[in-house]
Amino acid sequence: MIKATLQAILLVTVIVATSGLAFSQIGTRFPSERKVIKDPVTGNELIFLTSTPAGDSKIYPTHNQWTADGKWVVFRSNRVKGEAMAVNEETGDIVQVTEGGYYRMLCVARKSMKLYFMRKSTDDAMDVVEVDLEKLFADSASGKLKSARKYQRVCGTTPSELGASGDMALDADEEWVWFRAGREAALKNLPEGTEIEEDFGPRNMGAGPGGIAGMNVKTGEVKYVVSVPFQVGHIQSNPWVPGQIIFCWETGGKSPQRTWIVNSDGTGLRPLYPESPYEWVTHEAVIGKDEVAIAIMGHRKIPESTGEKPEGTDVKGANPGQETEWGPCGTREKPTGLGIVNINTREMTIAGQTKEGSGLWHVHGSSDGKYAVGDDFSRNIYLIDRDTREMTLLSTGHKSTAADHPHPTFSPDGTKIEIQSAMLSEDGRSMNICVIPIP
Repeated sequence: MIKATLQAILLVTVIVATSGLAFSQIGTRFPSERKVIKDPVTGNELIFLTSTPAGDSKIYPTHNQWTADGKWVVFRSNRVKGEAMAVNEETGDIVQVTEGGYYRMLCVARKSMKLYFMRKSTDDAMDVVEVDLEKLFADSASGKLKSARKYQRVCGTTPSELGASGDMALDADEEWVWFRAGREAALKNLPEGTEIEEDFGPRNMGAGPGGIAGMNVKTGEVKYVVSVPFQVGHIQSNPWVPGQIIFCWETGGKSPQRTWIVNSDGTGLRPLYPESPYEWVTHEAVIGKDEVAIAIMGHRKIPESTGEKPEGTDVKGANPGQETEWGPCGTREKPTGLGIVNINTREMTIAGQTKEGSGLWHVHGSSDGKYAVGDDFSRNIYLIDRDTREMTLLSTGHKSTAADHPHPTFSPDGTKIEIQSAMLSEDGRSMNICVIPIP
């Protein structure tokens, strides 16, 4: 009888523990995993804010990572499947910041302690949700958590005919969010006579039309911004200039014209950096009031016309983009590297490039214009002093087998860089959230 009772208790314990992975209340706290180590090669300090294999990944470098008070980093995690987390840089405390799930992009406000994201309302409509992080963190710390509706507010629901998706950005005024519209809505708003683009490249992506729409997070008002004849991707705002939207022609690789800019009233649509057929431009990120960082890839061997796969490359692994179908681009026959585009003057300068290997891939910079940063196919992190053009290996050993790339992103104050890393992972794939102070 006693044995049976103990088995029943154990079964209940297991059920409760495993069900906690599927559902957990917003504001739930997790113990600190914070570890500070030295980079084994460069000796630079690495602050791992998470250090267990819990399915962590950072927000994409097109978006802000830190809360407005500079104390918390918001990230994605499988600690509670489908929910987002925030970790306190100083204490290492981890707090669940969503309940009920989120869809794709997390938008952390810079001026207020708010978080915005989309959540499916119906099959064809999306709710835009706001989280009051200040109230949530306070109640979580005091142990006096309330129901989710006390922290989460539905700003509005997108019309089903808009076909909205979760590729969303928060405007500089923090009153509007911009998001991708569906193909039917884009087609309806496309100027008459516009020739629609077909798929481009071996990944069979890029066909149009695509569109961008927005919602006012205070009133719920929805408005349409612009339609273009190609597939829209990586929508981001200029955090310093209200109503300025940057986006890309998404093909999964090289685009005929990757980077685009438009005003929120639909005017001013133009290529941000007009590229040539031999240039492989990718991973644009707004880094300052007037500046956008881009990667001009130099990852393909010469010649590219043989139709043969270059020796030692892995198309689907650590060294992608080698297929000849991408065309005559991505080699170092022309200038490549981390480019900085001035939005207003339209001038572009190359801040730096690796001497060999893939070249810089995901790029970012400090808003004061002092530094730029990039990773490469080997997951090395390079820091560039934009005044002296000195380029330094900041960190290495983040494992090319990792589930994703480091995606380095500067903090708003320009004193540190956040990455995602598999350095501590036994399986060589699972990643953790890591912050690297500028030496």
